[in-house]
Amino acid sequence: MRAVVLAGGKGTRLAPFTTVIPKPLMPIGDMPILEVMLRQMKRAGVDEVILAIGHLGQLLRAFFEDGSQYGLRISYSIEEHPLGTAGPLALIDGLDEPFLVVNGDTLTMLDLAEFMSFHHRSGAVATIALSKRLVNIDLGVVQLNEDEAVVGYVEKPKYEFQASMGIYMFEPRVLKYIPGGEYFDFPTLVLRLLEAGEDVAGYRFEGYWKDLGRPEDYEQAVADFERMRGDFLGVPETVKL
Repeated sequence: MRAVVLAGGKGTRLAPFTTVIPKPLMPIGDMPILEVMLRQMKRAGVDEVILAIGHLGQLLRAFFEDGSQYGLRISYSIEEHPLGTAGPLALIDGLDEPFLVVNGDTLTMLDLAEFMSFHHRSGAVATIALSKRLVNIDLGVVQLNEDEAVVGYVEKPKYEFQASMGIYMFEPRVLKYIPGGEYFDFPTLVLRLLEAGEDVAGYRFEGYWKDLGRPEDYEQAVADFERMRGDFLGVPETVKL
């Protein structure tokens, strides 16, 4: 089973740390963020990982090497210039079977094996892992019709959204929708798939997920990992990896 890890971004929201350290190498406890995900992928049956690298990619290569220390085969796809979130997939040869794609800065307890099994059962060309998010609007929201007449007024509403976790399963034919050598993001890819009549599935996940883009989220993730290390790594609390 192959997986692609998107690890080429600059991580500007975590600057100045990410000016000298690629975000996937930012430490969570005694290991980098990406190492946690690699260990989770290994448990789920992934045996080959392609790291799509760009910014400070040489540091990622030096740290993870060939992946043998994790029981994985790790290779590298180099992004010479920014290609967005989906564009790097067009550079990778050999994605001729269903494959997993993950962001290299995600901390989650998602059961990747169950996620991949759901994708296979769905028959969809792509499956997106989703996490529910509530957005509070601390204002009165006025609703208008096309004639600018007020038709409703909601005080401090809460809106619920299903947010992408940055974890996907794709069938190989998805690649034909991604232009080579161009900047191309996942939202555009998903819309293109839908326009072409392809089925895209969503996998709702109610457990722990945190995007580590902002300093406050990163600090919280470090605290959460120390408190729930065994849950993230799938080992008893008494075992240290």
